[in-house]
Amino acid sequence: MILAHVLTVAACLGQEQQGDWVDYRGPTMDGHAREDARPPLDWSEDRHVRWKAAVSGRGWSSPIVTAGRIWFTTADPEGHERRVICHDFETGDVLLDRVLLKVANPEERNPLNSYASPSATAGQGRVFFSFGSAGLICLNAESGDEEWRRTDLPCDHIVGPGSSPVLLDGRLLLNMDGGDFQFMLALESTTGATLWRSERDATVLDGLIPDVRKAYSTPIIVQVGGKAQLVSSASQATYGLDPADGRELWRVKHGGFSMSSRPLAFETSVLLNTGFMRPELWSVQLPAPNSDNDKTEAQVNWKVVRGIPSMASPVIVGDELFTVSDGGVASCLDVRTGAQLWKERLGGEFSASLLHADGRVYFFDRDGKTTVIAPGRTFVKLAENSLEDGCMASAAALGDSLIVRTRSHLYRLQRPVEQAQDGDHLNFR
Repeated sequence: MILAHVLTVAACLGQEQQGDWVDYRGPTMDGHAREDARPPLDWSEDRHVRWKAAVSGRGWSSPIVTAGRIWFTTADPEGHERRVICHDFETGDVLLDRVLLKVANPEERNPLNSYASPSATAGQGRVFFSFGSAGLICLNAESGDEEWRRTDLPCDHIVGPGSSPVLLDGRLLLNMDGGDFQFMLALESTTGATLWRSERDATVLDGLIPDVRKAYSTPIIVQVGGKAQLVSSASQATYGLDPADGRELWRVKHGGFSMSSRPLAFETSVLLNTGFMRPELWSVQLPAPNSDNDKTEAQVNWKVVRGIPSMASPVIVGDELFTVSDGGVASCLDVRTGAQLWKERLGGEFSASLLHADGRVYFFDRDGKTTVIAPGRTFVKLAENSLEDGCMASAAALGDSLIVRTRSHLYRLQRPVEQAQDGDHLNFR
């Protein structure tokens, strides 16, 4: 149950139509599909594939869907050309494949990263693409025409970009946490003009080398006391900010760096990942609004220090939190206490965020295997599926379909039509 004090605020964003998937973690930014989603339970290369399309280049951005079109980015492995690709949701046909940026001297990237890892977002008839410090670009969602771009936002990501933009009430919001500059930015969505820039507190970063100042998390939006707040994780602390002006409302210091796992909201708390090397999961109590506008240090409810991912974002179902470590150990925790309820080795390695749809939790690994379980306080595996290549991107669930991007292809996997008499399935491929 989610209390009135804090809610993810997709309902008030005004940015999507019914059936759209305009954030890489879905309509509520937390890995949950809509209640009417009925994606497939099982599939393979020759089973329940509506269509499959090859994807050129190297890019880990997750697909988003708006107005019947699927959008994502890619790049050449060396990072000189950054591209946008758009597919028709029904047919898989390529509607747009265009170079948006040419970069003469790309920065270094980690072997696990790409030059097109941030996912797009959409709303107000526009689609927004971030390539980190290389550029932020807005296209018209109908025509594909460029409306604006920003290439004046220096930030040394050190190992490539990662944070994705978020749209709220006409503001495009983006974390920029590099080795040199660390800030959060709000742009006017129709023009790209800067509305505010909130610098990270330098005292939190004093004495640290550039490598441990960087972070790749994407903010979420919660409602506290009837007002929207941004929850923005940086390398050494997580901040609550006023989206109207970027003013800091609260913070919690946690150390860590290079996190890409995204915060989650639960009742009057948020769950935070502290980052790379030795990631921890913290439950932090959201402070009540402060009438004096003073900054508040948030209180920690509990911490878990073992089996926590640095990349894959968890998902909460009921009172349980489901997560998977980078090395393939899945866990179920009591979200109120952090107590471990079960642990199971799935095998493989994981980067993609977890997905909940139709009463199931989906785990997509880097080798092409997807494990599907029933949420609950005991481990119940429902299916294990394989594709030819693995997932770095997170999946989208709409209606009877999953949109899955592997390293090499984009799939629309579709729930089979059940026969009235014998329950046989109709294959789409």
